[in-house]
Amino acid sequence: MKITGVELRRVAMPLVAPFRTSFGVETERDVLLVRVVTPDAEGWGECVAMADPLYSAEYVDAAEDVVRRHLVPTLLGMAAPDPAACGPAFARFRGHPMAKAAVEMAVLDVRLRAAGMSFGSYLGAVRTSVPAGVSVGITDSVDALLDAVARYRDEGYVRIKLKIAPGWDVEPVRAVRERFGDDLLLQVDANAAYTLADARHLARLDAFDLLMVEQPLAEDDLRGHAALAERLRTPICLDESITSARAAADAVALGACRVVNIKPGRVGGYLEARRVHDVCAAHGIPVWCGGMLETGLGRAANVAFAALPNCVLPGDTSASDRYYHRDLTEPFRLVDGHLPVPTGPGLGVEPDEDVLAEVTTRTEWITP
Repeated sequence: MKITGVELRRVAMPLVAPFRTSFGVETERDVLLVRVVTPDAEGWGECVAMADPLYSAEYVDAAEDVVRRHLVPTLLGMAAPDPAACGPAFARFRGHPMAKAAVEMAVLDVRLRAAGMSFGSYLGAVRTSVPAGVSVGITDSVDALLDAVARYRDEGYVRIKLKIAPGWDVEPVRAVRERFGDDLLLQVDANAAYTLADARHLARLDAFDLLMVEQPLAEDDLRGHAALAERLRTPICLDESITSARAAADAVALGACRVVNIKPGRVGGYLEARRVHDVCAAHGIPVWCGGMLETGLGRAANVAFAALPNCVLPGDTSASDRYYHRDLTEPFRLVDGHLPVPTGPGLGVEPDEDVLAEVTTRTEWITP
């Protein structure tokens, strides 16, 4: 089954509201989609790189360049599209895990659609639905934050994650805990905004019985996270630091975390994400599936991944309307705080051609 062509498509997806974190504000997602076409099926991949190199070193323009100039020519040189072969074939190109993940996802989708197998079945999902958490960005005031949390609680989200940054941490968390009580599953995410010198301040968060504090220190500071873990009662969760299964094993060995957030795009694809999952399971470290404001295509894959056995904590697999008025696919909707795992072949969802045409800003077709 040879590939007959690969389409690179850029789409602009306006967010329902600005999303603010410690590293910036997003009002629109500029998304690179990869479509792999064979005589038997076609598959879609979504690149989660942001417009600017703020969350990570990758950004979407560079990802598109790598996909076009290096990854697609390598893919077209394969005898057949094989997702397991993508990692080894792409390994000679240093870095760019989000670009590699987008291509691997498209290859997985096309192979699974042709085989009549779902993403969840292939990855090893053990649940038919997954509990949905929501990430709440930094707001202009504590009152606005409380209103946002109340809205998401009313919508049925089973876990709330608050973005924090220096100057926006203890008091907003205190206000949420006091308003909604101890039964609220609550965690915070710093996106590497602090240093070890802030340990005493971060320890004040212990008073609020949080599920975890996510990525408080720099991506490359595993030793700092290990030292901080000794000073906090609240479990540390690593996100940006977990770039591979090897990185996860190192972090666990150093005592740098007690929880891991797995973002398949960040680690280079769903196959490596499954290896991270397995490494953490072997060491008794619970994991959950993070989100990067994906469209319905990437969300379908994430929901399938979130159904793996060691994904025991609610992830950032929010419903479509958390971010988009109109998604690229049939919208994902909460059902009793959960999202159903797609069961159709491949991703189990299809892009809406009308929406896709409306939001597309550029396309490019590459043939063998």
